[in-house]
Amino acid sequence: MISSVRGEVLEIGLDHAVVEVGGVGLAVHATPTTLAGLRRGQPSRLATALVVREESLTLFGFANDEERELFGLLQTVSGIGPRTALATLAVLAPDVLRRALVDGDLTTITRVPGIGRKGAERLVLELRDKVVASPAAPAAVASAALNGANPRRDQVVEALVGLGFTAKPAELAVDAVLAGEADADASTLLRAALTRLGRSR
Repeated sequence: MISSVRGEVLEIGLDHAVVEVGGVGLAVHATPTTLAGLRRGQPSRLATALVVREESLTLFGFANDEERELFGLLQTVSGIGPRTALATLAVLAPDVLRRALVDGDLTTITRVPGIGRKGAERLVLELRDKVVASPAAPAAVASAALNGANPRRDQVVEALVGLGFTAKPAELAVDAVLAGEADADASTLLRAALTRLGRSR
């Protein structure tokens, strides 16, 4: 298992980055928040998980070991694959996710696109005893601050498109959030827009 990679960031896409390790460029899929913390041409370290399928090897990257562990834990639940697990971490910060699982907060969990009420119930049933919630975890905690995210609107719209949303709904969701929270940083903006898009499905 490849548990981490460290090297120069060669490329940053909408849903992945390419990190050079020992002369080899590794494509690492990650959440928009994690990708926003990387800088092209700069060295970086990502905690990683390698997902092996018969037809492919896919590397997923995370800002820290905690996110990687939650990524693996989510996939122990029937019906939750790596893409849904990654989308969950894109919408819910680790503290928020753990608190929702422990409290049985289905409303919070169903903010994740692709997870309906039955899926949320299954997650709570199978994982609530496997996680420990931090005390007083706020419902809108951002897992990482984004530096130099300007213009925020365009960056977040691109990130949403990279997650599979079409451009127009993504733009409308971001604009709606900005109308109420004009000073929101890019990480908060992304999570709020994902919440709106999840509700609209």
